[in-house]
Amino acid sequence: MNPRRVLAVLAIAELLAMAPWFSASAVAPTLAGVWQLSPAETAWLTISVQLGFVAGAMVSAVFTLADRLSARRLVAGSAVCAAVATLGVAAAGDIKVGVACRLLTGAALAGVYPPGMKIAAGWFKEGRGLAIGVLVGALTLGSASPHLVRWAVAPAAWRVVLAVAAVSAIAGGLLVLRVPSDGPFAAPSPPFSLAAAPRILKDPATLLANVGYLGHMWELYAMWTWIAAFVAASEHARRGAQVDVTGVAALVTFAVVGSGAAGCWLGGKYADRWGRTLVTSAAMVVSGSCAVLVGLFFGASLAALLPVLLLWGITVVADSAQFSAAVSELAPRDYVGTALTLQTCLGFLLTCATIYLLPNIAGAIGWRWSMSVLA
Repeated sequence: MNPRRVLAVLAIAELLAMAPWFSASAVAPTLAGVWQLSPAETAWLTISVQLGFVAGAMVSAVFTLADRLSARRLVAGSAVCAAVATLGVAAAGDIKVGVACRLLTGAALAGVYPPGMKIAAGWFKEGRGLAIGVLVGALTLGSASPHLVRWAVAPAAWRVVLAVAAVSAIAGGLLVLRVPSDGPFAAPSPPFSLAAAPRILKDPATLLANVGYLGHMWELYAMWTWIAAFVAASEHARRGAQVDVTGVAALVTFAVVGSGAAGCWLGGKYADRWGRTLVTSAAMVVSGSCAVLVGLFFGASLAALLPVLLLWGITVVADSAQFSAAVSELAPRDYVGTALTLQTCLGFLLTCATIYLLPNIAGAIGWRWSMSVLA
């Protein structure tokens, strides 16, 4: 199997496997009513996934699992675990069980996302930025997919959204096993070393890439998590508080988050030509500007609001893969998987703060200007 075909299979597999991430977030308005949740409790449906991911990534990084185990088998097994945990949310009767299952979902997805990037890095040396960009674009589209399913079904059918995400994850886990190996550029499994993670974190070049990644993550997941609430509040302001806008908000959220796939592809394509620094800087300037300016279009028609949101959706994640590609090139060759896992661990830990912060700010000043804190 040639590298391009491997990338296609891997991208589809990761797209399918990442569906559980926002599965509960997509049905959060319904769950808030069914489980009688406050806005802060509703936020935990996503925060718990982030914390679970951090815990899973930390364990993987400390024990260098992504480098010592077959990355393909790790992705496959983790995807199945994420599917089981997602079905657990569907069966849960209250927020406590739901959050516990979401923690497990996040921990399992720590074995899907970073090892997937490691496989891509193992198959591409030239054009690595584009390859990881395509992969992260697929992950982005997969993360958005539950919002599309939510739009297609009635609000009361929230368990269907979760079940579809679970089946999708199982399919992705099986598909990744079609990739023949971790790649011709993957290093042999290194010996176990507790010193590997600290050594990676202390490397100056890798540290700079990770600092940039943290700036990117401050904005990304809070925007993805709360864009549906922002759109719903905007539509209520325009059409009246009694109008049901959950379907429209779900469809717009799928389009905005999913548009990031194009941003990842464009970012990868031009970063390999023009340099990662230029592309990541430009993407962060544009996405930060969108975060500040989107409030001007709050309450306006979707014809005016949607173009700004789509531009934001494209640029907010366009730099993500390039920070990861940089780390894959700067880290020790035999610990690329561990370096990527550490990077995502730190980034997702930061997202917990902004995901929790944003609805509290919205409660104080309204949704119109709340997004500006992400700039």
